[in-house]
Amino acid sequence: MSRFGAIFAEMTVAWRTFRRRRTAMMFTFIFPVLLVLIFGALIRTEPGEGGLFAEPAAYYLAGYLAVVVLFTPLSRISATTVRYREGNRFEKLASTPLTRSGWLFAHTVVTAVIVLISSLLILALIAALRIAPFPRAPAILPMIVLGVVLFAGIGAIIGRVAKTEDGAIAVANTIALPMLFLAETFVPPTMLPTWFLPIVAAMPLTYFTRGVRAAMENAGGWGGSFLVLAGLALLAFVLGALAIPEVE
Repeated sequence: MSRFGAIFAEMTVAWRTFRRRRTAMMFTFIFPVLLVLIFGALIRTEPGEGGLFAEPAAYYLAGYLAVVVLFTPLSRISATTVRYREGNRFEKLASTPLTRSGWLFAHTVVTAVIVLISSLLILALIAALRIAPFPRAPAILPMIVLGVVLFAGIGAIIGRVAKTEDGAIAVANTIALPMLFLAETFVPPTMLPTWFLPIVAAMPLTYFTRGVRAAMENAGGWGGSFLVLAGLALLAFVLGALAIPEVE
């Protein structure tokens, strides 16, 4: 088997495993939909009234996309890494041409496909409910992929240090939940104290939401966020691959 064949075989296994885990499928596809229905359709605060969700509806599209871009790679890759490690599956992969980076690449590609499908469903639902128009910004797609690569790498690191699969998911959620609401997603920076803004700038998800929002607004500033996101994604992928137990 060639190295490409080994990667493709691992991608096939990852996709089939995801399809068999109904809980994971429900969380990936249903949870963001519920979030849109609750905050987008039920809670309607007019712009200018102040408080949460007082920005124009289109402002929160980046936040809805951030839900799947953040949670799905973190939880899937961290849990899968622990599961492979506990089952000695990395040792079994030593007899194949699959490398650590190849393993992470295979699972990242499958996760990216899952996230892109979920993102499309979210945007279609938002447009169907007339919460906001369907965005026509091609730059959103590569930023979603970069976001997946970034948090897949971080997920691999979590999976290496976590002792159990439940522990990995707990750590992933502990990291993801504060970031989800504070990385310029659902809470505008103007509502945060000045001393907290450097922390917001240090959150990797911030550059995803900034870039997506700027791209949807046809603003020219999305390129800077895109480059930062790309750099962080590359760094996280390399560190994540190094964190995976040897499979060569």
